[in-house]
Amino acid sequence: MTFTVIIPARLASTRLPDKPLADLGGKPMVVRVAERAALSGAGRIIVATDHPSILAACAAHGIAAMLTRDDHPSGTDRIAEVARALDLPPQAVVVNLQGDEPLIDPALLAACAARIGADVPMSTCAHPLHEVADAFNPNVVKVVLDRAGRALYFSRATIPWARDAFAQAAQSRPAALPDGYLPLRHIGLYAYRNDFLQAYPRLEVSPLESIEALEQLRVLWHGHPIAVHVTNAAPAPGVDTPEDLERVRAHFA
Repeated sequence: MTFTVIIPARLASTRLPDKPLADLGGKPMVVRVAERAALSGAGRIIVATDHPSILAACAAHGIAAMLTRDDHPSGTDRIAEVARALDLPPQAVVVNLQGDEPLIDPALLAACAARIGADVPMSTCAHPLHEVADAFNPNVVKVVLDRAGRALYFSRATIPWARDAFAQAAQSRPAALPDGYLPLRHIGLYAYRNDFLQAYPRLEVSPLESIEALEQLRVLWHGHPIAVHVTNAAPAPGVDTPEDLERVRAHFA
């Protein structure tokens, strides 16, 4: 499948100022992300940024980039602007790869893109959870699927709820997950059919999205399917904190 990877990279960051430009073994983080994307088989990789300094850093390393508006409410809006500027056809597949994923598995991008079809305008990824702490952590987003591998619901809650095994969970967390119970953790990687990507920012915000603070629930609330590629291995974590940055720097060193 031919697909385009667009990497939204915003300069401002609350916890890590100038995060896309953070040095990783002699190259800015956003360049490292683009280099990983280039191993996925994508037909095109382009960085979508709000700041000239990121544009210049990409140009210095031969990475295509485009300057976007600086008032986009989300990365999805930013990549939609770039997809329009590239004049991609309606059926083109666009992968949204966050600019703080310098260790992303390139094969995951291709697998996510492959789930897009005539009747599936959006896809994402997930992997099984094995630890109780993750299953009960509201910062770890869970997803449940139907028999066709499409998302039924995303939640910060522990879903599906193992009623009998978790009967005492209201008082105390179980020591281990029950046998055969493997909830799925959502991985924040998305692919879109371009016609849907252009329509997505105009969809009305849903009540579920507001309650859970999960933007993808807007898609389900409006009745659009989301296919989910399930991988057995957890992906390498992205860079959200100074500790994450030091860990990734050690990898590139």
